[in-house]
Amino acid sequence: MFIPVVLYFFVFKYIPMGGIVIAFKNFKISQGIFGSEWCGFDQFQKLFRTPTFSRSVTNTLAISGLKLLICFPAPIILALLMNEVTHLRFKKTVQTISYLPHFLSWVVLAGMFQQLLSPNNGAVNAVLRDVFGVKESIYFLGSNTYFRGTLIGTDLWKNVGWSSILYLATISGIDPTLYEAATVDGATRWQCTRYITLPSLVSTIVIMLILSVGSIMDAGFDQVFNLYNSAVYKTGDIIDTYVYRYGLGEMKYSFATAVGLFKNVIAFVLVLGTNLVARRISGEGIW
Repeated sequence: MFIPVVLYFFVFKYIPMGGIVIAFKNFKISQGIFGSEWCGFDQFQKLFRTPTFSRSVTNTLAISGLKLLICFPAPIILALLMNEVTHLRFKKTVQTISYLPHFLSWVVLAGMFQQLLSPNNGAVNAVLRDVFGVKESIYFLGSNTYFRGTLIGTDLWKNVGWSSILYLATISGIDPTLYEAATVDGATRWQCTRYITLPSLVSTIVIMLILSVGSIMDAGFDQVFNLYNSAVYKTGDIIDTYVYRYGLGEMKYSFATAVGLFKNVIAFVLVLGTNLVARRISGEGIW
Protein backbone atom coordinates (compact mmCIF):
# COMPACT_ATOMS: atom_id res chain seq x y z
CA MET A 1 0.00 0.00 0.00
CA PHE A 2 2.94 2.34 0.61
CA ILE A 3 4.53 1.94 -2.86
CA PRO A 4 1.65 3.56 -4.86
CA VAL A 5 1.77 6.57 -2.52
CA VAL A 6 5.53 6.94 -3.01
CA LEU A 7 5.15 6.58 -6.79
CA TYR A 8 2.37 9.18 -6.85
CA PHE A 9 4.42 11.81 -5.02
CA PHE A 10 7.60 10.97 -6.97
CA VAL A 11 5.95 11.15 -10.41
CA PHE A 12 3.50 14.01 -9.90
CA LYS A 13 5.20 16.08 -7.20
CA TYR A 14 8.97 15.64 -7.29
CA ILE A 15 9.76 15.10 -11.00
CA PRO A 16 7.89 18.30 -12.06
CA MET A 17 10.03 20.24 -9.54
CA GLY A 18 12.92 19.84 -11.98
CA GLY A 19 11.17 22.47 -14.11
CA ILE A 20 12.19 25.24 -11.71
CA VAL A 21 15.60 25.22 -13.42
CA ILE A 22 14.15 27.47 -16.14
CA ALA A 23 14.02 30.27 -13.54
CA PHE A 24 17.80 30.45 -14.00
CA LYS A 25 17.71 30.23 -17.81
CA ASN A 26 16.53 32.31 -20.76
CA PHE A 27 14.07 29.60 -21.65
CA LYS A 28 13.05 29.26 -25.28
CA ILE A 29 10.57 26.63 -26.40
CA SER A 30 12.53 25.89 -29.58
CA GLN A 31 15.70 25.10 -27.57
CA GLY A 32 14.04 23.28 -24.70
CA ILE A 33 15.06 23.29 -21.04
CA PHE A 34 18.50 21.80 -21.60
CA GLY A 35 19.32 23.82 -24.72
CA SER A 36 18.39 27.26 -23.32
CA GLU A 37 21.17 29.51 -22.03
CA TRP A 38 21.86 29.99 -18.33
CA CYS A 39 21.24 33.50 -17.03
CA GLY A 40 21.94 33.11 -13.31
CA PHE A 41 19.78 35.36 -11.14
CA ASP A 42 18.84 37.79 -13.92
CA GLN A 43 15.17 36.82 -13.76
CA PHE A 44 15.08 37.51 -10.01
CA GLN A 45 16.81 40.88 -10.44
CA LYS A 46 14.25 41.77 -13.09
CA LEU A 47 11.55 40.57 -10.75
CA PHE A 48 12.44 42.99 -7.97
CA ARG A 49 12.79 45.89 -10.40
CA THR A 50 9.24 45.43 -11.68
CA PRO A 51 6.78 47.77 -9.85
CA THR A 52 3.74 45.58 -10.55
CA PHE A 53 5.42 42.64 -8.81
CA SER A 54 5.74 44.53 -5.51
CA ARG A 55 2.07 45.46 -5.89
CA SER A 56 1.09 41.81 -6.32
CA VAL A 57 3.13 40.83 -3.23
CA THR A 58 1.45 43.57 -1.17
CA ASN A 59 -1.99 42.50 -2.37
CA THR A 60 -1.25 38.84 -1.63
CA LEU A 61 -0.11 39.58 1.92
CA ALA A 62 -3.05 41.93 2.53
CA ILE A 63 -5.70 39.49 1.28
CA SER A 64 -4.11 36.47 3.00
CA GLY A 65 -3.70 38.46 6.22
CA LEU A 66 -7.38 39.44 6.22
CA LYS A 67 -8.38 35.83 5.51
CA LEU A 68 -6.17 34.63 8.36
CA LEU A 69 -7.61 37.25 10.71
CA ILE A 70 -11.28 36.71 9.84
CA CYS A 71 -11.68 33.34 8.10
CA PHE A 72 -9.37 31.31 10.37
CA PRO A 73 -11.22 31.78 13.70
CA ALA A 74 -14.68 31.65 12.07
CA PRO A 75 -14.80 27.80 11.76
CA ILE A 76 -13.69 27.45 15.38
CA ILE A 77 -16.50 29.74 16.54
CA LEU A 78 -19.01 27.90 14.33
CA ALA A 79 -17.88 24.52 15.72
CA LEU A 80 -18.24 25.77 19.29
CA LEU A 81 -21.73 27.11 18.53
CA MET A 82 -22.71 23.84 16.80
CA ASN A 83 -21.54 21.93 19.86
CA GLU A 84 -24.01 23.86 22.01
CA VAL A 85 -27.02 23.00 19.81
CA THR A 86 -29.03 20.20 21.42
CA HIS A 87 -31.78 19.89 18.78
CA LEU A 88 -30.27 17.17 16.53
CA ARG A 89 -32.41 17.81 13.42
CA PHE A 90 -31.76 21.56 13.52
CA LYS A 91 -28.04 20.91 14.01
CA LYS A 92 -27.84 18.57 11.00
CA THR A 93 -29.80 21.03 8.85
CA VAL A 94 -27.46 23.90 9.70
CA GLN A 95 -24.41 21.71 9.09
CA THR A 96 -25.69 20.56 5.70
CA ILE A 97 -26.49 24.11 4.58
CA SER A 98 -23.08 25.39 5.71
CA TYR A 99 -21.22 22.53 3.98
CA LEU A 100 -22.92 22.85 0.57
CA PRO A 101 -21.04 25.94 -0.77
CA HIS A 102 -17.74 24.07 -0.41
CA PHE A 103 -18.73 21.68 -3.22
CA LEU A 104 -19.32 24.49 -5.72
CA SER A 105 -16.33 25.59 -7.79
CA TRP A 106 -15.28 29.21 -7.93
CA VAL A 107 -16.23 29.23 -11.61
CA VAL A 108 -19.87 28.59 -10.65
CA LEU A 109 -19.76 30.82 -7.60
CA ALA A 110 -18.19 33.68 -9.55
CA GLY A 111 -21.15 33.64 -11.94
CA MET A 112 -23.58 33.64 -9.01
CA PHE A 113 -21.82 36.51 -7.21
CA GLN A 114 -21.57 38.58 -10.38
CA GLN A 115 -25.35 38.36 -10.70
CA LEU A 116 -26.06 38.95 -7.00
CA LEU A 117 -23.60 41.84 -6.64
CA SER A 118 -24.38 43.52 -9.95
CA PRO A 119 -24.73 47.31 -9.47
CA ASN A 120 -27.65 47.48 -11.92
CA ASN A 121 -29.95 44.54 -11.18
CA GLY A 122 -28.20 42.57 -8.42
CA ALA A 123 -30.22 41.41 -5.43
CA VAL A 124 -27.74 42.79 -2.88
CA ASN A 125 -27.83 46.34 -4.27
CA ALA A 126 -31.62 46.11 -4.57
CA VAL A 127 -31.89 45.26 -0.86
CA LEU A 128 -29.47 48.05 0.06
CA ARG A 129 -31.53 50.55 -1.95
CA ASP A 130 -35.04 49.41 -0.98
CA VAL A 131 -34.48 48.36 2.65
CA PHE A 132 -31.54 50.42 3.89
CA GLY A 133 -32.05 53.49 1.70
CA VAL A 134 -28.61 53.43 0.06
CA LYS A 135 -28.90 55.89 -2.83
CA GLU A 136 -25.97 54.84 -5.02
CA SER A 137 -25.22 51.30 -6.19
CA ILE A 138 -22.07 49.69 -4.84
CA TYR A 139 -19.59 48.19 -7.29
CA PHE A 140 -18.49 45.26 -5.15
CA LEU A 141 -16.41 43.67 -7.92
CA GLY A 142 -15.41 46.83 -9.75
CA SER A 143 -14.25 49.10 -6.94
CA ASN A 144 -10.88 48.94 -5.21
CA THR A 145 -12.61 50.07 -2.02
CA TYR A 146 -14.88 47.02 -1.78
CA PHE A 147 -13.05 44.28 -3.68
CA ARG A 148 -10.97 42.87 -0.82
CA GLY A 149 -14.00 42.87 1.49
CA THR A 150 -15.95 41.01 -1.18
CA LEU A 151 -13.18 38.40 -1.43
CA ILE A 152 -13.18 37.86 2.34
CA GLY A 153 -16.98 37.63 2.53
CA THR A 154 -17.31 35.17 -0.34
CA ASP A 155 -14.44 33.01 0.93
CA LEU A 156 -15.98 32.93 4.39
CA TRP A 157 -19.36 31.91 2.99
CA LYS A 158 -17.84 29.11 0.90
CA ASN A 159 -15.48 27.52 3.41
CA VAL A 160 -16.57 28.24 6.98
CA GLY A 161 -18.87 25.22 7.23
CA TRP A 162 -16.47 22.73 5.67
CA SER A 163 -13.51 23.98 7.73
CA SER A 164 -15.50 23.52 10.95
CA ILE A 165 -15.70 19.72 10.40
CA LEU A 166 -12.19 19.16 11.76
CA TYR A 167 -12.94 21.10 14.94
CA LEU A 168 -16.30 19.34 15.39
CA ALA A 169 -14.53 15.98 15.03
CA THR A 170 -12.01 17.00 17.69
CA ILE A 171 -14.80 18.15 20.02
CA SER A 172 -16.68 14.87 19.56
CA GLY A 173 -13.54 13.03 20.74
CA ILE A 174 -13.44 14.82 24.10
CA ASP A 175 -14.19 12.50 27.01
CA PRO A 176 -17.84 13.24 28.07
CA THR A 177 -17.00 12.42 31.70
CA LEU A 178 -15.03 15.68 31.80
CA TYR A 179 -18.23 17.63 31.11
CA GLU A 180 -20.20 15.52 33.58
CA ALA A 181 -17.63 16.11 36.33
CA ALA A 182 -17.55 19.84 35.58
CA THR A 183 -21.37 20.03 35.66
CA VAL A 184 -21.46 18.23 39.01
CA ASP A 185 -18.98 20.81 40.32
CA GLY A 186 -21.35 23.58 39.19
CA ALA A 187 -19.60 24.70 36.00
CA THR A 188 -21.70 26.67 33.51
CA ARG A 189 -21.76 25.97 29.75
CA TRP A 190 -19.36 28.85 29.14
CA GLN A 191 -16.95 27.53 31.81
CA CYS A 192 -17.08 24.04 30.22
CA THR A 193 -16.26 25.61 26.85
CA ARG A 194 -13.45 27.73 28.29
CA TYR A 195 -11.76 25.12 30.48
CA ILE A 196 -12.50 21.85 28.62
CA THR A 197 -13.44 22.38 24.98
CA LEU A 198 -11.01 25.15 24.02
CA PRO A 199 -7.92 23.53 25.67
CA SER A 200 -8.80 20.29 23.85
CA LEU A 201 -8.78 22.16 20.55
CA VAL A 202 -5.35 23.76 21.01
CA SER A 203 -3.39 21.07 19.15
CA THR A 204 -5.75 21.17 16.17
CA ILE A 205 -5.80 24.98 16.12
CA VAL A 206 -1.99 25.18 16.21
CA ILE A 207 -1.55 22.71 13.34
CA MET A 208 -4.18 24.45 11.22
CA LEU A 209 -2.61 27.83 12.01
CA ILE A 210 0.83 26.62 10.88
CA LEU A 211 -0.64 25.29 7.63
CA SER A 212 -2.59 28.52 7.11
CA VAL A 213 0.50 30.69 7.65
CA GLY A 214 2.38 28.44 5.21
CA SER A 215 -0.27 29.28 2.62
CA ILE A 216 -0.14 33.02 3.27
CA MET A 217 1.58 33.59 -0.09
CA ASP A 218 -1.32 31.76 -1.74
CA ALA A 219 -4.27 34.14 -1.51
CA GLY A 220 -6.58 31.92 -3.56
CA PHE A 221 -5.95 31.91 -7.32
CA ASP A 222 -9.29 30.34 -8.30
CA GLN A 223 -11.31 32.84 -6.33
CA VAL A 224 -9.41 35.98 -7.35
CA PHE A 225 -9.00 34.94 -11.00
CA ASN A 226 -12.72 34.35 -11.42
CA LEU A 227 -13.83 37.48 -9.57
CA TYR A 228 -11.30 40.17 -10.45
CA ASN A 229 -10.95 42.40 -13.48
CA SER A 230 -8.53 45.06 -14.70
CA ALA A 231 -10.36 47.77 -12.73
CA VAL A 232 -9.28 46.19 -9.41
CA TYR A 233 -5.70 45.19 -10.24
CA LYS A 234 -4.56 47.80 -7.71
CA THR A 235 -6.03 45.84 -4.78
CA GLY A 236 -6.78 42.41 -6.25
CA ASP A 237 -3.84 41.36 -8.40
CA ILE A 238 -2.03 38.66 -6.39
CA ILE A 239 1.18 36.74 -7.13
CA ASP A 240 -0.62 33.77 -8.72
CA THR A 241 -2.65 35.91 -11.13
CA TYR A 242 0.53 37.88 -11.88
CA VAL A 243 2.34 34.63 -12.74
CA TYR A 244 -0.59 33.53 -14.89
CA ARG A 245 -0.60 36.74 -16.93
CA TYR A 246 3.15 36.80 -17.46
CA GLY A 247 3.72 33.05 -17.72
CA LEU A 248 0.86 31.98 -19.95
CA GLY A 249 -0.45 35.30 -21.24
CA GLU A 250 2.89 36.76 -22.39
CA MET A 251 4.79 33.44 -22.57
CA LYS A 252 7.57 34.66 -20.22
CA TYR A 253 8.11 31.24 -18.70
CA SER A 254 11.46 31.92 -17.00
CA PHE A 255 10.20 35.11 -15.37
CA ALA A 256 6.96 33.45 -14.21
CA THR A 257 8.92 30.50 -12.79
CA ALA A 258 11.19 32.88 -10.88
CA VAL A 259 8.08 34.52 -9.35
CA GLY A 260 6.64 31.13 -8.37
CA LEU A 261 9.96 29.97 -6.88
CA PHE A 262 10.27 33.18 -4.86
CA LYS A 263 6.73 32.68 -3.53
CA ASN A 264 7.32 29.06 -2.51
CA VAL A 265 10.62 29.80 -0.76
CA ILE A 266 8.92 32.52 1.33
CA ALA A 267 6.06 30.11 2.16
CA PHE A 268 8.55 27.42 3.23
CA VAL A 269 10.34 29.86 5.53
CA LEU A 270 7.01 30.95 7.02
CA VAL A 271 6.06 27.33 7.79
CA LEU A 272 9.40 26.73 9.53
CA GLY A 273 9.14 29.98 11.48
CA THR A 274 5.54 29.48 12.56
CA ASN A 275 6.21 25.90 13.62
CA LEU A 276 9.19 27.08 15.71
CA VAL A 277 7.19 29.87 17.37
CA ALA A 278 4.22 27.55 18.02
CA ARG A 279 6.43 24.93 19.65
CA ARG A 280 8.04 27.51 21.93
CA ILE A 281 4.69 29.07 22.95
CA SER A 282 2.38 26.07 23.25
CA GLY A 283 4.66 23.02 22.94
CA GLU A 284 2.62 21.94 19.89
CA GLY A 285 3.80 21.77 16.28
CA ILE A 286 3.81 19.73 13.10
CA TRP A 287 7.23 18.24 13.87
